[in-house]
Amino acid sequence: MEILQYDFMLRALAVGVIIGVVCPLVGLFITLRRMSMISDALSHVCLSGVAAGLFIGVQPILSASAFAVGGALLIEVLREKYQHYAELSIAIILSTGVAVAAILIGLGNGLGGGFMSYLFGSIVLLTTKDVVIIATIGTPVLLLTLLFTKEMFNITFDEEAARASGLPVKLINIGFIVLTALTIAVAMRIVGILLVSSLMILPVATAMQTAKSFTGTLFCSVLVGELAVITGLVLSFYLNLPPGGTIVITLVLVLITTLVFSARRAGQAGYTARANRSELGG
Repeated sequence: MEILQYDFMLRALAVGVIIGVVCPLVGLFITLRRMSMISDALSHVCLSGVAAGLFIGVQPILSASAFAVGGALLIEVLREKYQHYAELSIAIILSTGVAVAAILIGLGNGLGGGFMSYLFGSIVLLTTKDVVIIATIGTPVLLLTLLFTKEMFNITFDEEAARASGLPVKLINIGFIVLTALTIAVAMRIVGILLVSSLMILPVATAMQTAKSFTGTLFCSVLVGELAVITGLVLSFYLNLPPGGTIVITLVLVLITTLVFSARRAGQAGYTARANRSELGG
């Protein structure tokens, strides 16, 4: 295949395989815990991290990871302060991330053309060093998420019962939000900072329309995410489109198709039920 003859595409596909699994996996727990907006907040913190990295000459993925983890921990601290208004913590960190990024971009005179590649993703500018860093961060995130799936499942559906059973709920919550932050930092190089939250949420939204169990939703969301990433990368190569937007549009189309089929199936089931009732009544 022509696409496999280019080193930059091999690098993009390698990273795509990683984020196609990690993002939906972490995104499932974010969605179930009704914390979808936290991915937006942390992605904007990554924006300031990338700006800081480009400004001081540090690898942007590393600086974005550091900023994202710091933002995640601050969200947890603020959630403790505003226990009855937990969403305030997300809004505060999101605003701060955007403000810091704006200042750094101004000080760096726009930070050059490379900054735009982090906003919407890039496959051409992806280097071997980027792949190594992403794999180094993404692999432990994947393994830890899989290792503690049972504990996070218990906390997600009944935090009080999990605490009563002896689980270190606060520690697991902190660990989970750190994993979320690192996932966003890892994925931004392909999908882009402004679209990374979509890769975490849309596969889960699609899976929820088809799967009937937690395990089924988990596997289905990962499958959808992986297929969308690979499809989006291939289309972006042949059509010369930004990879982030192409991946997200692919996910949106899959979600719309799933919703249409779900609605038709529900309508047919309702029609069959009414017909059966009519026959019995007759």
